[in-house]
Amino acid sequence: MTKPAGRVSRPGLSVRLGGVEFQNPVLLASGTFGFGLEFPAVVRALGGIVTKAVTLLPRAGNPPPRIWEVPGGIVNSVGLENPGSAAFSHSIAPKLRFGRAQVLVNVAGFSAGEYAEIISRIDCATIAGFELNVSCPNVKHGGVAFGQNPRMVARIVALARKRTKKLLITKLTANFVDPVVTARAAADAGSDAVSLINTVSALVTDPQTGQPALGGLTGGLSGPAIRPFALFCVQRVAQTVKIPVIGGGGIMTGDDALAFMRAGARLVQVGSASLVNPEAGLEILKGIKDFVAVAGSA
Repeated sequence: MTKPAGRVSRPGLSVRLGGVEFQNPVLLASGTFGFGLEFPAVVRALGGIVTKAVTLLPRAGNPPPRIWEVPGGIVNSVGLENPGSAAFSHSIAPKLRFGRAQVLVNVAGFSAGEYAEIISRIDCATIAGFELNVSCPNVKHGGVAFGQNPRMVARIVALARKRTKKLLITKLTANFVDPVVTARAAADAGSDAVSLINTVSALVTDPQTGQPALGGLTGGLSGPAIRPFALFCVQRVAQTVKIPVIGGGGIMTGDDALAFMRAGARLVQVGSASLVNPEAGLEILKGIKDFVAVAGSA
């Protein structure tokens, strides 16, 4: 029997995960806000940012076009474009100071050992923790293929856990796998929390040619279209694993965020909304605070 959705417990206040204190429960999701350096005031006001993915070596990403708008969302095929671990460590990480907002780095490897190696190379004082990306659908190797295999998820987490005592989050996929299974594997291997969901595998075609519209051929669907499915996944996982859950998938308003928190999410991630409005995270946080103010006066 499915348990009833939980109440939101003091949202808008600080949240502690794995020894890290977040000033509020709103995070900016990986891949949708760069490294936060273009809009630092937004980052400072929120719980934190999960940076765009960092890989061991630089990646040019997929050829354009990379984003295609569809009803209820977008399909992206960026392909983990980033400067690589060395450039990140030397040129970017020292700049990631956003007051009380925490910085989490999304780490993407193409073998189990690469995740641990990247963490060893980039770990520094400005970073509060790491999000292990085992769920990106826009690369040919690794990514979602790792996240569909609970044994691989466990191996990646275990190797990463040996390299850091900082907050370790595993970002799960719901593409052709039950995230409850992989969440259990991540928890048993030492992950402090799990985040879900990443984008949903998608294909869009050019109406004129009938050919794939994106340079990477396939991509990942995000936005309001996936929110009901994401909410379903978050609730199932939160009711199953003992470690905290971070929820995301089509959160556009404060009410959307509150729905994920009622489903069991301790923190929420704002992704596609930031692509439409860079200050969306601030508006979502205001919606949460407004709810708290009304509930507190009732």
